[in-house]
Amino acid sequence: MAAPRQLLLRLWGLGTLGLVLAIATGAYWWEKQLPERLQSALNANDYKACIRTSEQLAALRWLGEGAPEEQALCRQKHAEHLWGQGDPIAALSLQQQLVASGHGDLDLHRKTLERWRQALMDQAIALFHQGELQKALKLLEPLKGNARSSISQLSATLLEIWNRNQLEQRRLVQLVEQERWWEALDSLNKLDHPWWQQQARVTRSRVENAIEALDEAQEHQQHPAIHANVIKGDALNNAVQDQLRQGLDPWTAFSTGCRHLGGRVEEDGPESFCRRSSPSP
Repeated sequence: MAAPRQLLLRLWGLGTLGLVLAIATGAYWWEKQLPERLQSALNANDYKACIRTSEQLAALRWLGEGAPEEQALCRQKHAEHLWGQGDPIAALSLQQQLVASGHGDLDLHRKTLERWRQALMDQAIALFHQGELQKALKLLEPLKGNARSSISQLSATLLEIWNRNQLEQRRLVQLVEQERWWEALDSLNKLDHPWWQQQARVTRSRVENAIEALDEAQEHQQHPAIHANVIKGDALNNAVQDQLRQGLDPWTAFSTGCRHLGGRVEEDGPESFCRRSSPSP
């Protein structure tokens, strides 16, 4: 009885060893195929298959060290593909995860992340100048992570500039309706955003034409001898603008600018003009 039992044990041991060797051989063979499959997935831009293959590679490695470098490569290529396809927000998110993982070429990953962040900021500012405030703020939103207070400050600054120009535009409309041309010109000069300046281009032309018409009316009034020494034109305009920039109200700015040019303000019915104090010969 002992002999058959020993024979069965030997057969069982050999069978088990053969099965283990077969499994090990198959796993080894499959592991050798995975790098080629991983590269094929990368070439086909199939990044899900790339990640799946890298995970299989990690599971099959004998020493159990995993495959972080291969996984990092998959994520790196995926992020680059997303960026090239015009999806910067998704690309940036993936690149941030890649840097946080600590795998792959960290120096390269960090430089790529900073380059993409700067490109996104530049794009947001360009959109802002084109009048696309909400698109600009949305583009900056994913950059606010990791306690980047400078991005939050940039968003707040863009919003403040936009709101200030919007309020000034509303004030400008009211001044034009009331034909308060000097104040309207001052309001126009306070618009410091390219898009709002463009929106007010027609209004600026109207205001400047109205001020010029006032000068011409003074030149052709019924009593030219009385106003032969009227100060007008660019000299008066520039003098008034200097006073407005110092914070004076429009009427005080007009009076002060006239006085600085050696004149005094005189009224003739509804019109006011600046007459030289010492008539020129």
